[in-house]
Amino acid sequence: MQALIDVILPVFLVIGFGYVAVWRGWFSQAGVDGLTKFSQNFAIPCLLFTAIARLDLGQSFDMRLLVSFYAGALVGFTCGLLGARFLFGRDWEDAVVIGFCCLFSNSLLLGLPLTERAYGADALEANYAIVAVHSPFCYGVGITVMEFVRARGQAGINVAGRVLKAMFSNALILGIGAGFIVNLSGLYIPAVVNDALDLMVRAALPAAIFGLGGVLASYKAEGDVRIVLYACLISLIVHPTVTRSLGIALHLPVEPTRSAVLTAAMAPGVNAYIFASMYGRAMRVVATTVLFATTLTIGTAWVWLSFLP
Repeated sequence: MQALIDVILPVFLVIGFGYVAVWRGWFSQAGVDGLTKFSQNFAIPCLLFTAIARLDLGQSFDMRLLVSFYAGALVGFTCGLLGARFLFGRDWEDAVVIGFCCLFSNSLLLGLPLTERAYGADALEANYAIVAVHSPFCYGVGITVMEFVRARGQAGINVAGRVLKAMFSNALILGIGAGFIVNLSGLYIPAVVNDALDLMVRAALPAAIFGLGGVLASYKAEGDVRIVLYACLISLIVHPTVTRSLGIALHLPVEPTRSAVLTAAMAPGVNAYIFASMYGRAMRVVATTVLFATTLTIGTAWVWLSFLP
């Protein structure tokens, strides 16, 4: 119960403040858009840049960590894809989008603040290693499978190329890439620049999670309840269970295991809805899943924290 009060509720209260503020009209949708652009395009890229630039890459990028987390993610994607197709009778394109929703946990806006509150800032190195490859990996899987399903030959390859180009011009990816350049090159960053970056970093997560609440307020709870609950089950239970099991089997140390499992246990991120919007498929199901799963994470994260050492 103490973990629920001390670790989880503060984060979800900020999300709730954002949700209520937009729902009641105290904060405009335009304000949410501006706040989201600030956090996603400026503050969080600064956070990721400084985190990656200061990481001990040899220690943080443990293959056991990445295998545990991303094998669990692929199991989630496969279960979502095949379940949507064969259990719920959705067509293959809808099934890919629902699989992507089960694949893309909210590693950034939920995983980072909850891990920091639970285990301290020093515990985030493993989180940053996961986040560094999260978007490229997940979009790579989703786009590849979707284009294969659509079977449009050269046209499909061109679509994938345009999407990948847009993805790698994303500010988050650029921040991560710049962080790797500084880390690997040993480039010196002046103290005054570091201080300015730290000011931006302190604003990143509070602004982002408040904005997440505002974004969720625009979603409507509609769509097939059965498939929404199925996707929530895959995201919140199956993915972290596989990650935890593989972490034990691979003898992953306690600290990265906690980060991997807690990150895997997070609800699907808003990127799941962005992916659905890209293809115009299963948008209602994904929006409802993101909304429901984010709410359910209050309880499921508490349970997972109680299991973790």
